[in-house]
Amino acid sequence: MPMAPGDIEDMIKAGIPGAKVTIRDLAGDGDHYAAEVVAEAFRGKTRVQQHQMVYDALKGHMGGMLHALALQTSAPD
Repeated sequence: MPMAPGDIEDMIKAGIPGAKVTIRDLAGDGDHYAAEVVAEAFRGKTRVQQHQMVYDALKGHMGGMLHALALQTSAPD
C-alpha cells in the first residue's frame, strides 16, 4: 500500500523539526514522489548527510511503502 503525501511530509517534519517540506506525486500512482526539504538543520552538512537525515526521518519506509523519492534538500537562504 503506497504512502500518502501528507504522511511523508509529517514524518519528515517530525524527524527534522522546523523543516519546510513540499511533496509532489511524480507519476500519479502514489509510489513515486519528489520532496523538497529546506531546514536549518542541513546547514554545514553535505548533500549526502542531508539526504540521510531525510531517510532516517522516514523510518525505514523507503523501498517498502515508499517506492521512490527524488530529494532536493537545502538550508534556508
